[in-house]
Amino acid sequence: MKIVAGISLKGIKPRVWDKTSEYYLPQLHAVMISYADFHKMPKRRREAMEKGLHESLGIPTQVQIYLDNGAFYFIKREGETPRKEYEEFVEKAKPDWYPIPQDFIPTPKMTFKEQKQCFKRTMEMNLAYKDHPSYVPVIHISELLEEYVNEIKAHKEFLAKPYIALGGIVPNLLRAPKAIPYQKILSSIQHIREEFKNTKLHVFGIGGTATIHLAALLSINSVDSSGWRSRAARGMIQLPGTGERIVAPLGNWRGRLVSQEEEKKLEECLCPACRQYKLNGLKIGGMEGFCNRATHNLWILLEEARLIEEHLYSGDYKEWYKGHLDNTIYRPLIAKIVENNEN
Repeated sequence: MKIVAGISLKGIKPRVWDKTSEYYLPQLHAVMISYADFHKMPKRRREAMEKGLHESLGIPTQVQIYLDNGAFYFIKREGETPRKEYEEFVEKAKPDWYPIPQDFIPTPKMTFKEQKQCFKRTMEMNLAYKDHPSYVPVIHISELLEEYVNEIKAHKEFLAKPYIALGGIVPNLLRAPKAIPYQKILSSIQHIREEFKNTKLHVFGIGGTATIHLAALLSINSVDSSGWRSRAARGMIQLPGTGERIVAPLGNWRGRLVSQEEEKKLEECLCPACRQYKLNGLKIGGMEGFCNRATHNLWILLEEARLIEEHLYSGDYKEWYKGHLDNTIYRPLIAKIVENNEN
């Protein structure tokens, strides 16, 4: 499973893809950036279109660049993505992966009628680009999932595409009001995986150390997450097999403080930031502290994905995860999937 690291034009550091950087992570193979960033920065948009995304961002071609359409930003602020501008950007900036120009994201608190409207508008956009092989169709985990599946299966052009993207999962996982139960979310993803066996699936925004276990067990091909950066900005770090911890007291963010026992483990961490700056490097403020924490978080995520793949391949995942993963929210769901996979 590919981990796609979300990045931002506002602050491109740490340059984890750069071999000359002290924060270089050779196991990183893809990043994602939002078209909304370029829309807000016309100069950067022009540069990306003139030079191509890889050259303008200084990202080597070996690291794929996924483009997010910025749907959430445009819905909140302007209503509609400027489609022609998005098409022009895709054509000239040449991202390696990109979805339809806009999808209309249902939230759990929406009425069924409102969710139906989101489904209708998203499918209209999917259908408008069904003859463009590289535009990835988007479907949402919602009450209209079966309608999405039926519509996609009704058109051979969609079935010929290499990817389908799944959205709408994050608000439900974060337990927004009227959120879909966890088990139903998993059943929905399993259903999509079964219906589209020959299509790769990308899931937007579930890249946490526990949720990537769910994604791997459900045979998701790629996931993206910006959490490695947002946690770092809040003074938080990720730990292997468990949740996040506050390591630097920045602002009034809630969460568990890193324990003395966990600090001892961090002293042995092999990520580039911890190898160079040790625990104190994670605790400091400013850009240096942010880069240290962000690099650590992404390394942990990539390492977790590697370990999951290794143990699934060797056949001992069932025994391994029980001693490795102590996340209390998702562990029962993981156990259920393991049981279902065995059956």
